[in-house]
Order: sequence, then C-alpha cells, then structure tokens
Amino acid sequence: MNTTTTTSTTSTTTTTPVTTTTAAGRLTALGRAELTLLVRNRTALFVALLMPVAMVVPLRSTLDRFDLAGTGVTVGGALLTGAIGLVLILVVYLNLTSAFVARREELVLKRLRTGEVSDLEVLAGTALPAAALALVQCALIVVAGAAFLGTGAPPRPELLLAGVLLGTVLMTALAAATSAITRTVESSQITTMPLFLVTAAGSGLFVPLDLLPERIASVCELLPMTGAVRLVEAGLLGGAGAADWAGAALSALAWTVISVFAVRRWFRWEPRR
Repeated sequence: MNTTTTTSTTSTTTTTPVTTTTAAGRLTALGRAELTLLVRNRTALFVALLMPVAMVVPLRSTLDRFDLAGTGVTVGGALLTGAIGLVLILVVYLNLTSAFVARREELVLKRLRTGEVSDLEVLAGTALPAAALALVQCALIVVAGAAFLGTGAPPRPELLLAGVLLGTVLMTALAAATSAITRTVESSQITTMPLFLVTAAGSGLFVPLDLLPERIASVCELLPMTGAVRLVEAGLLGGAGAADWAGAALSALAWTVISVFAVRRWFRWEPRR
C-alpha cells in the first residue's frame, strides 16, 4: 500500500516594527552631534568662548573716550549692551556661518535631507549649540555686570530677553544666508567680515547711537542688528518709550523675515562646484 503524505508549508511573514522619532528627539540628536563637533574644533571653540571676552577690553577703552553725560546711557550699561551684541555676532553669526559651510562641503547636509529630518530641523539642529551657548553667555554678562559694574538687575528684563532671542534668530538666519556665498570654511572669515564691521561700528556695540550725529544715527537705525541691540539696551537701562522699543522690535523682525527669505531662496545644501 502506497501512502502519500502531503506536507503543507506555512510561510510566516515577519514584520519589522517601524521606529518613529519626534521632532524634539531629532533636534536633540542633531544638537548633540553639533556640540561634539564644536568642542573638537579648537578655532570655533576659541571664537565662541574667548573672543567675546577679549573684545570687552577694547570696547571699554572706546567707551572711556566719550562723554556719556546727558545721553541717558551709563558706561556699565553701554558695556553690557556691546558685550551682548558681540556674543550674538561672534558666537552665533561667525561660528554658524563656518559650521553651515563645513557641513555642506562634507555632504552632511545632503545626507541629512535623505532621512525624515526636515530642512528646518537640519538648520535648527546645527544652530542649537551655538544659540544655547550665546544665551548662557548673555546671562553671565548680565550677572557679571550686576556684581562688578553695579548695573543692578535689568529694569525691563522682558525687552532684554526679546532682544537676545530676536538677535539669536536673526544671526542664525544671516549665517545661513551668508554661507550661500561662502565657498570654503576659510573664506567665511572674509564673507562675514562686512556685517561684523558694520554692526560693530554702526549698531551701537562700540559707540552708542545716541552719541552719533542725528543723520548718521538715523542711517544706522536701518542696519540689521540695530533693532535687537536697541531692545537689549532698553532692557538693561530702561527709560525707552513704547514707540522706541516697538520700532526696534519691528526692525529686528523685518530683517529676520528678509534673512529667512534669502535662506529659502539661495541656501545651498550641496557643495559649491
């Protein structure tokens, strides 16, 4: 007797669970990686940590040459305002311009765009360590001013915070826009120099705008960083009317919108050839 045995094979399909991430998790991961790269880059770390402190010395010597009587600006207040402005320029703008260029030329930005990370998250994650470092340094400057210069607590802390936050966002957007015309990390020292010099001379960092002739001061009010610096000054010194700080805030917001438009239009995600 022939016995035929039929074996039925059941195929089992194994489904691999899909791991999803949140925007906060992706930003944290990008920020952690960027912080590691910043710590390893001695030049960038020097610019971020020591350059603002080093620039305070010539800033103080410059302020000592002017007679601030009758302007409503004190030496301590002007020094703190200039120091915070320098932090925003050096720590955020200069550092991030070279960072964006370096990540682009190393194809990091291009690889990140192939995943689930959005373009905004890539830019924000790259800027996160520099922005956080700038905020910490600004807070330390205010505390140091109260302890050693007798400036006391800021009379309008909300305006000070608004100026620092708007300045950070603006400098981040301007850094991304500047990277579009920067071919190499080395050349970023040249492409960032015009804004640095114009801001240092005309936005109230080294010379308070109240000391400048009226016509020159009115032109300087139109510079990108002036609105944020004016808000910082109003927060540290007080006495600014609603029209003054509202105009400064609108100026900073307008330049931020212009900078974001420039980033959306011209930012490069792949190496320049």
